[in-house]
Amino acid sequence: MTLAPAGRRTAAAVLTAALLVPLAACGSDDTKKDTGGSPASGSASGAPAANLTVLAAASLTDVFKEADAAYEKSHPGTKLTFSFAGSQELVAQVSQGSPADVLVTADTKSMDKVRVDTGTPAIIAKNRLVIATGEGNPYKVDDLKDLADTKLKVVLAAPEVPAGKYSKQILDKQKIAVKPVSQEPNVRAVLSKVELGEADAGLVYRTDAESAKDKVDAVEIPDDQNAVAQYPAATLKESKNAEAATAFVAWLSSPEGQKILQDAGFQKP
Repeated sequence: MTLAPAGRRTAAAVLTAALLVPLAACGSDDTKKDTGGSPASGSASGAPAANLTVLAAASLTDVFKEADAAYEKSHPGTKLTFSFAGSQELVAQVSQGSPADVLVTADTKSMDKVRVDTGTPAIIAKNRLVIATGEGNPYKVDDLKDLADTKLKVVLAAPEVPAGKYSKQILDKQKIAVKPVSQEPNVRAVLSKVELGEADAGLVYRTDAESAKDKVDAVEIPDDQNAVAQYPAATLKESKNAEAATAFVAWLSSPEGQKILQDAGFQKP
């Protein structure tokens, strides 16, 4: 049977529509693969998208919250989840096989304890200790020697915590005997005691005091009496997102990452 011109046009249109259906379906699948946000997807920066778990020293709590927003903005599809604690707790978690992608400690000795579990660490920042007192420094604490006053309620980080090790180091160097009313599991707990008035003074990092400057005062410790805290960052070998974890560690040393750290009071590595 011969079709009239109008009939031929109708048949051609039906055939074309039929052929386009499977092509459209293929295009839909490809789009999902490109932008679906799965670990295999890429971000605008070129780094693969992923959900990264970062184990970080407690003294990084505030600055890493800011870094989180900046990193996720420039790396769409990547989500950062932070777990903050004393470095000794973080090392224990890694040793016990807790799933994570990146480790950042407040000292190199803690990182060295899990060297078999990490990639090569990179120092991303440095820090120093200050004496934190109540707002207005009501007990007129001027220097480290004042912490030996038994009438003063002094709180320190526990000796196994990096901040506690640094505190012991500088007090021993000056031959100052301090009897703390408590020894806390991380430096943020020391800061909290001073903030709440449960302690008259405590040794914390300069950046911790800066984060609570409306509640505590910071008494500077001269460099020749102080200790330098170094913050190494490393990927974890058991990470299921190795490429994305490597990208985040590298970003911490990038101009953008360094600006955020230094604006928060951390020193250049």
